[in-house]
Amino acid sequence: MSTATIDQPSTLNTVLWASVLGTVIEWYDFLIYGTAAALVFNKLFFPSFAPAAGTLAAFGTYAVGFAARPLGGIVFGHFGDRIGRKTMLMLTMMIMGGGTFLIGCLPTFEQIGIWAPLLLIVLRFIQGFGLGGEWGGAVLMVIEHAPNGRRGLYGSLVQMGFPLGVAASTGIFVPLSAMPQSDFQSWGWRIPFLLSVLLVGVGMFVRMRLSETPAFRHMRTTEEVSRRPMLEVFSRVPRTVLIAIGMKISEVAWVYTLTVFSIVYATTKLGLPRTLILNGIIAGALLELITLPLAGALSDRFGRKPIYLTGVVLSIACAFPVFWLLETRDPVFVIVGLALVMNVTHAIGFGIGASWMPELFGTRVRYTGASLGCQVSAALSGGFAPIIATALLAWSGATWPVSLYLIALGLIAAWAVTVARETHAEGIGGA
Repeated sequence: MSTATIDQPSTLNTVLWASVLGTVIEWYDFLIYGTAAALVFNKLFFPSFAPAAGTLAAFGTYAVGFAARPLGGIVFGHFGDRIGRKTMLMLTMMIMGGGTFLIGCLPTFEQIGIWAPLLLIVLRFIQGFGLGGEWGGAVLMVIEHAPNGRRGLYGSLVQMGFPLGVAASTGIFVPLSAMPQSDFQSWGWRIPFLLSVLLVGVGMFVRMRLSETPAFRHMRTTEEVSRRPMLEVFSRVPRTVLIAIGMKISEVAWVYTLTVFSIVYATTKLGLPRTLILNGIIAGALLELITLPLAGALSDRFGRKPIYLTGVVLSIACAFPVFWLLETRDPVFVIVGLALVMNVTHAIGFGIGASWMPELFGTRVRYTGASLGCQVSAALSGGFAPIIATALLAWSGATWPVSLYLIALGLIAAWAVTVARETHAEGIGGA
């Protein structure tokens, strides 16, 4: 047995767990904003609005982060395909952590007037810009190290950073939301944002130990690095970009509908306790720690397409029942329902997407192509899903338009998955 073979498991394990830890921190930073927007930002930064309008305005600043994600994907994808994956991962963590910490220091509307929401928008943009480059780099670090036939599993393990980030970002608000309302609004909400600086320090230390991926090193020594990755993507494989966007557009809308919109709907329209919904979201996130690697492993065995398509079909089927479960107001149905729906509508596709989406692109432009597919769909449906759902609810007074909206996105995803190339048996190297 060669030395390379002996060293490979240790190297891969280091890359895997460093990527997962870093991704947990990045998602924690990004997701605490959504929970805070649902719970308190409408009162602190948009107090002159009516309650419904204030919620829409808070979700509007939430969506700014998603609008910035494609730009981050383009910029970091460009340099990630030219310079390497590791350097970009270090930069994205610094940018994300800095933006998050400063949100925790931000004065409110009562203190500085219109500057408060304006600065909030700027910092949210910085968060989204950082996250836009994070996902592509994190998954490429792992799947470009992973052996053939196991990329689905290893890629899905990186995605565990999201449910762990959901559990952490939501869970930290559970004890804080039990504080007296005056204390929570004056200083309690800031704690999750200020803690980010400690988490980023840990993440930076871990990521400094990573080495560049074998696929990128091989590409750099055997061919010319792409000078304009984004131009190359759109000139050579524009259809692949559209397919990648369509694949993710339903899954990403579902998770933010469940983790953001459901909090507002359940607490304001159904009168349910905030802690009940937060507990349901945490339960779903923890269950995803099983569903994600299971979906990834099954895609290695049976192919990406059939497992992913199963998740899309189940998403369409859940569009109406998810709200029926909430409307029972029964704690068991609410928690179990949120947990199960979150897993079939989000975890299956999210777990497989970490390997399938990058596999659709060659090594020369993989960072840019995968980032565009992920981040454009996140901007189109993820960031706007809570806004659209809230507006549809305000217009109709019911959730059936929200269900139809989710079904429409599911049909788009079904088309994309059907026409996408099956890649589970392909190699990861080459252009």
